[in-house]
Amino acid sequence: MDIAPINLETISIRLAQTPAEIEAAQHLRYKVFYEEYKAIPTPEMAALRRDFDAYDPITDHLIVVDESVSDPRDKIVGTYRLLRREAAEKAGGFYTSAEYDIASLLDKKDATLLELGRSCVLAEYRTRPVLQLLWQGITDYMLDHNIDIMFGCASLHGTNIEELKLPLSYLYHYHLAPSHTCPRALNGRYVNMNLIPKEEINEKAAFSSLPPLIKGYLRLGCTIGDGAVIDEQFNTVDVCIIVDMKEVSERHRKFYARKVNRHIPTAEERAAAQ
Repeated sequence: MDIAPINLETISIRLAQTPAEIEAAQHLRYKVFYEEYKAIPTPEMAALRRDFDAYDPITDHLIVVDESVSDPRDKIVGTYRLLRREAAEKAGGFYTSAEYDIASLLDKKDATLLELGRSCVLAEYRTRPVLQLLWQGITDYMLDHNIDIMFGCASLHGTNIEELKLPLSYLYHYHLAPSHTCPRALNGRYVNMNLIPKEEINEKAAFSSLPPLIKGYLRLGCTIGDGAVIDEQFNTVDVCIIVDMKEVSERHRKFYARKVNRHIPTAEERAAAQ
């Protein structure tokens, strides 16, 4: 698809409102995951050119829409899938549970949980303003539903652990979640992330090697679960990210509060409200 230079005035973010918009988001996911990053589709996915699974009907779909694009199927240029605890419980669990033991999160009965997943942006739109727009949408959603903890699987592209040992080791040594809240990759899928001694890691180079999405999570103050998981279908190595809203950096809390023009509670305010 040929597009003109991005005009941010024509781009907005909101939740998908119709089945057609959800299908368009699935079409975008197919273009990014399967055509660009060489994931392996099922025959049905390939025939429909859509990425879909059993979670799509029970999730909210955050979409970035470019109104300057005439074809409704191509208007959606970014998407994020959002699954809250109550919907996951009705469906039998979270998507992340297929890769990680998240009992440490589920045991927090009073915490409102939000699983983030299936994040993608069309290549031409992977700019800082568009990515920030996605985070603004997530921030609004988080405030609307009083979310305490966000989590999910984030991906490094490729399945060669040797080629990914620097970013994996960096995440393990510098951002591992505290033991009492640390999801662990399931037995049989667990891949050790401690591949390079901490003293041999160049922090700046390691951070630079990470995908933009994981960098964004780290800037917010996320922590990482124990163990990576190879996803052969999606041609990725996954890590589990956890964002405790009490731990979000003050700089980012203020930044997104300005962007959405809403107050984001501080850690002290959240603690006082519980």
